Amino acid sequence: MIDVRESLDRLPDRFNKRLRLVQHAKRLNTRFLLISGDTSFRLTIAGGMVSAVEHGPFVMGQWDFVIQADEDTWKKFWSPTPPPGFHDVLALSKAKRMSIQGNIYPFMSNLLYFKELLSSVRSQESH
Repeated sequence: MIDVRESLDRLPDRFNKRLRLVQHAKRLNTRFLLISGDTSFRLTIAGGMVSAVEHGPFVMGQWDFVIQADEDTWKKFWSPTPPPGFHDVLALSKAKRMSIQGNIYPFMSNLLYFKELLSSVRSQESH
């Protein structure tokens, strides 16, 4: 079973080594909130690199957009082999299992980056 907090804490070291994606998103500067059930994390992206992962709760809304799903949905999404329909954030959003709200321009403009970022938590489980 995946430990979400531990996996997200390791995300900057792990994801920032993917130089091709980081270079592709070198102009990306954003902060977003990831909510899993009652637990929230604020991720900061600076120059395409994950520069911070902070644990909530957060009093003030200092983020551009929010990606929210229940804990069971995230567990299925981050499993080494996700079940059908749980493999992609947009598929989950379309099925109303996940919501993406706020200023989604940075998210949609860098969609491949965010898909890879969020699914990279999955690959940590298999190592």
